[in-house]
Amino acid sequence: MGGSAAAHLRVTSPQARHDSLKQGPCGAGADDPRGSVVHTFKPGQTITVEWDEYVDHPGHFRISFDAEGQDDFVDPVGFTDVSGGPSVLLDGIPDHAGGGMYSQSLTLPDVECDQCTLQVIQVMSDKPPYGDGNDLYYQCIDLVLSRAASGESTSAEVVDEAGCGCQGSAAPSGAALGLLLLGLRRRRAGV
Repeated sequence: MGGSAAAHLRVTSPQARHDSLKQGPCGAGADDPRGSVVHTFKPGQTITVEWDEYVDHPGHFRISFDAEGQDDFVDPVGFTDVSGGPSVLLDGIPDHAGGGMYSQSLTLPDVECDQCTLQVIQVMSDKPPYGDGNDLYYQCIDLVLSRAASGESTSAEVVDEAGCGCQGSAAPSGAALGLLLLGLRRRRAGV
């Protein structure tokens, strides 16, 4: 991977698309194409996402999923917004004082997709005013979810929904997950 060694945030596993960070939704702007590294997992597989916060900023992290690219990703509305949304899998992942390595288990949606993407964002609360383009860092991981896949093994950890340390709803409830899957099915059917 190319890019600056002094990045503020870098997803290390599964490997991110690139090291660009500043323009949403994936670091290099709206027309940011998929990268050359695509990770294949089974639908519903539990994986571990790891990232390194090279330069410490207070705030939180969010992990989102789009089954058809990157157009469903929505930025938080403010520094403290951990309300999630249809594409958000985990929100309000707390920042560690001093930065460093992070590891977060999550269960991928139980859908098959050829052009799916995981997005990891860092919301920095020390850069007011919010919304000036200096509040968020973006990284994306290109995925394929296939029932025929052997599934890459990133960790044998079990998701601990109650103990993740996330604010608000760290993992989608059964109802929220059902709505997410219904929306994905409708979009695929063109409804």
